[in-house]
Amino acid sequence: MKLSIYVESLGCSKNLVDAEFMLGILNKHGYKLTNNEDNADVVIINTCGFIESAKQESINKIIELGQLKENKLKLLVVSGCLAERYHEELVRELPEVDAVVGTGNYNEIIEIINEGLADQSKKIIKIGNVDSLYDESLPRYQTTPSHMAYVKIADGCDNHCTYCIIPKLRGKYRSRKIEHIEKEVKELAEKGVKEIILIAQDTTQYGIDLYNDYKLYELLNLLSKIEGIEWIRLLYSYPERITDELIDVLANNPKVCKYLDLPIQHCSDPVLKKMNRRTTKQDLTNLMNKLKKEVPGIVLRTTLIVGFPGEEEKHFEELLEFVETIKFDKLGVFTYSQEEDTPAAKLPDQIDEEVKIERQRIIMEKQQLISLERNQEKIGFIIDVLIEEKFSDNNEFIGRSQGDAPEIDGLVYVNAKDELKIGDIYRVKITQALEYDLMGEVVDEFSK
Repeated sequence: MKLSIYVESLGCSKNLVDAEFMLGILNKHGYKLTNNEDNADVVIINTCGFIESAKQESINKIIELGQLKENKLKLLVVSGCLAERYHEELVRELPEVDAVVGTGNYNEIIEIINEGLADQSKKIIKIGNVDSLYDESLPRYQTTPSHMAYVKIADGCDNHCTYCIIPKLRGKYRSRKIEHIEKEVKELAEKGVKEIILIAQDTTQYGIDLYNDYKLYELLNLLSKIEGIEWIRLLYSYPERITDELIDVLANNPKVCKYLDLPIQHCSDPVLKKMNRRTTKQDLTNLMNKLKKEVPGIVLRTTLIVGFPGEEEKHFEELLEFVETIKFDKLGVFTYSQEEDTPAAKLPDQIDEEVKIERQRIIMEKQQLISLERNQEKIGFIIDVLIEEKFSDNNEFIGRSQGDAPEIDGLVYVNAKDELKIGDIYRVKITQALEYDLMGEVVDEFSK
């Protein structure tokens, strides 16, 4: 009888792609994949270890699924960033964990499972391969809706922000070759994927290690020629490497979403310097103004960190004023997480958790008003919406616009006279705006 395997992926979309490759390997080797953990002989938890809240979520999930060992479960495998970072602690503190697999070792998953089942008293640790090159031969098992997929264009990071552990967990920056990415996207298009989302720790650094030049704009233009692909979305783009060539593609290539995710983290120069961010407040202001001018209608998303060591009240007020001035369409705020083995953890003037939470609340309340204002500006306009779900018998649907990335941004609630096809793009007139979501009605029942 075939072994049944359940895989749960936590954290970011980059982690999800790793999980999809593990699933592809398992599927190729004849294992039965299940969506029900209660039926699984083997459970794999692909963890996140970026900040404290993500680590706690991962540990809670390990403990929760570890209880299945009282029934059918034979093997509990922990993979991903938490496994790479805390392999010894996981095995020592959580006896239900049988195997630990680092970020560069998931291609060994079959051998690890076989070894674990052969001797269930043995603890298996496979870590330390963080600089491994992307294995283009690995099969992939898509878990996202059939109309969209994430495509990892690089792994690792060379930015060395002082608060971030990622370079130690994911290694140095490694771009994939353009032709390999093109081949993957063509295969996804043949399967019916309409939207691809390009991801990396820093997408704007793409190509510098392979080609000695920033090649993201070339990659976008190449992928846009692939038949069947309608939208190409960029995530995790660092502001200091937004080139004129990239801006030109955003402005003039109709398949590239007028959407840019720019994790700026802060705007105050003293804080940015302590973070080892290679930009200034003036640089950021100039860039945002340039993007708005040269790419009309662009949707700008960012993430911020409040409560970084030494962030004084005046630095926070400066950040709040910046948010009010720039008016980002989408914005998320993290409280600073003091992570061991990072330079920032050793800085003086660490800030009380209550102060961090209060600063997070203040900015998010301000952003809620800005988001509502930005959404109200869209009332009366006709936009393209990718339909993802039907939620009533009255031809009411849920979709996303070019300005909305899955999971992290808002939704568009759509009324239609007739049945709409899931995964198709329709023209929708916006009739109502909420803080984060839009409502509208189809003006053309024929999908694009």
